[in-house]
Amino acid sequence: MSALKPVLALVGRPNVGKSTLFNRLTRTRDALVANKPGLTRDRKYGEGKLGGAKYLVIDTGGLSDDQEEIDSVMAIQSWQAVEEADQILFLVDARDGLLPGDQKIADRIRQTGKPVHLIVNKIDGLNEDLVLNDFYQLGLESMYPIAAEHGRGVTAMITELTADFEIEDDEEDDSSGIKVAIVGRPNVGKSTLANRILGEERVVTFDMPGTTRDSIYLPFERDGQKYTLIDTAGVRRRGRVNEMIEKFSVIKALQAIADSHVVLMILDASEGVTEQDASLIGFVTDSGRALVIAINKWDGLSQDQRDKVKRELDFKLPFINYAKQHFISALHGSGVGDLFGSILKAYRSAMVDIPTPRLTRLMTDLVNANPPPLVHGRRVKLRYAHQGGKNPPVIVIHGNQTQSLPDSYKRYLINSFRKHLKLMGTPVRVEFKTGDNPFKGRKNKLTPRQVAKRRRLMKHAKRK
Repeated sequence: MSALKPVLALVGRPNVGKSTLFNRLTRTRDALVANKPGLTRDRKYGEGKLGGAKYLVIDTGGLSDDQEEIDSVMAIQSWQAVEEADQILFLVDARDGLLPGDQKIADRIRQTGKPVHLIVNKIDGLNEDLVLNDFYQLGLESMYPIAAEHGRGVTAMITELTADFEIEDDEEDDSSGIKVAIVGRPNVGKSTLANRILGEERVVTFDMPGTTRDSIYLPFERDGQKYTLIDTAGVRRRGRVNEMIEKFSVIKALQAIADSHVVLMILDASEGVTEQDASLIGFVTDSGRALVIAINKWDGLSQDQRDKVKRELDFKLPFINYAKQHFISALHGSGVGDLFGSILKAYRSAMVDIPTPRLTRLMTDLVNANPPPLVHGRRVKLRYAHQGGKNPPVIVIHGNQTQSLPDSYKRYLINSFRKHLKLMGTPVRVEFKTGDNPFKGRKNKLTPRQVAKRRRLMKHAKRK
């Protein structure tokens, strides 16, 4: 079983730049950023993409300067993130200097016994030595001056902080077989399905949302193939997550997705596709994991209700048309046996090896059938392709002016690769690399004959 990704929590007073740093580390714009304190009210999770190691980041709301407010409802979210984290990134504002509230937060964080790193943000334009000298009073040895908004010092900081993190190898560990994470909102039947698959009551089930608190790894074998089933806690919209234990379980579910080969997403047929379902599926696709969708509690619906659910699936989830859908009843077992055919196909598609000559021939055929558009009067040239990774399959295409390819043409290539390579249940990523122009910066030198011809033409032009 591979190690779970370390978790970094961003904490500090309001408006010190936590959400800006979160967006920088995750290379997204998921966290709202504005020059207004208290904009972030709840915890936000993201996958760290800056630096070489794998990690998760939690953005939190601001902690008040007032000691009486340090345990308020909003502060509880931040302290829960501290409990979930492996390391704490304590942000302060270099322009404000050291404030009493910073000292109170530092004292509270120190009590956790976890590694704490002081991040002095908004350092741009200031005397760095003078500013840092002020913050040494907090007694935190690990200190990093950065400017999150402009990116100054952020890469160096995260590279140093994650230097000891485990970097996942491209080679997959086959000892536990195919790891299948069962995910979905609370009470959609995840544990019931796990018990049905295993043929015994291995997981506690109860007709109450949130019974499962942690991710449970369940190894078993089917038709000679080893599997590890990961039964996760239900992920609901954060505004409805009230219990502290359940808040802790959310990040376990997200880590289980990252640790799996195939994600088995469970939907409740009686409730249709909710906003949280779509959000969770979006996280699965962003992580690049193979996906199989199971619509549970199907046996209790009328034909009209079934037709309505199918229309809703097509309307709300068009971005995962590659994922196989199964209509099942975990309680009674109908349709459950068919899931493993799709899981196996999705896993093999995600881990496929594609020879470079085959990829290049296929790419050439696709380009000949539908050439790229002209860019400034010149045709984009795609020269060759090779595989750049697995789980999900990554296809790297080399050419010139590839940065000018429109998104519609990129989608054409992705869909065509998936169709011709018969990849099912896995996203396919295509990366483009443009080679350097070998003549860039070199001035063309004319031959003596060309120089003489040019002079004759210029004389002719002057006579006119």
